[in-house]
Order: sequence, then structure tokens, then C-alpha cells
Amino acid sequence: MKVTDPRGQTWRVTRRWVPWRRRLKGAWELMPSLPHGDDPVSMVLTVIILIVCLPILLLALIAGLEFLALLVVLPFAILGRMLFGQHWTIEARRGWEPFWEEQAGSWRQSGQAIRDVSGAIAQGHQPPRNVGQD
Repeated sequence: MKVTDPRGQTWRVTRRWVPWRRRLKGAWELMPSLPHGDDPVSMVLTVIILIVCLPILLLALIAGLEFLALLVVLPFAILGRMLFGQHWTIEARRGWEPFWEEQAGSWRQSGQAIRDVSGAIAQGHQPPRNVGQD
């Protein structure tokens, strides 16, 4: 559920569908824009930029593989939660950054917890930070 607090900050309060949180995000935003010319100088600059950005490209490849693993595991994780009644974790993200999480119980209980937390955030009551602390 997407909610905005009184200061205008966007929050997202959702269930976490798999037992882990994705670690690699936004690798493509790190890539600089490449020169657009078709002259030799632009070609040399493009090759240099690609060589320098090779670690970023590898990071993007690893992030893609992680996303593929997520797509493969997700149906089994959902089925396991339904069969074994594992509790759901809800999390609040400020923007896209994880900020708070908590075990919430069954599907219905987690849905109510999401509505409660979203309502509290909309009224200006920020949950205590318990994720991403240094």
C-alpha cells in the first residue's frame, strides 16, 4: 500500500513474499550516458567508458540473475506459506529504502497490520527504524 506522510514523503507498506530482501537494486542508474557521435573520438570514448563501467555491468548481470532466482523460487515460497501456515512479514519502505519490518501473522492479520501501519504513517506516526541501521 502506498501512503504519503504529512511531510510529503512516500512510504510503501507491503508483505514480503520471500524470506529475504533483494540486495542488488538500481545498477543501471549507475551507468553514465554514452557519447552519441559516429566519429572516431566518440567511439574511443565509448570503449573507454564501457571498460571503466565493466564492474557496473557485471553487477547488473548479477542483479538480473538474482531476479531470475526470485521468479523461480516465488511460486514455491507462496505454496509453502499456504501449506505450512508460515507467518507473513510486513515492511515499510520510505521511498524504496527498507525502514521497518515486523512479523504479522496470517494473511488476514498481515492485511490488517498493513492498513494499521499505513494509517499511522498517514497521520504522521513514523514506525521505529529497525532495518538498515548501521
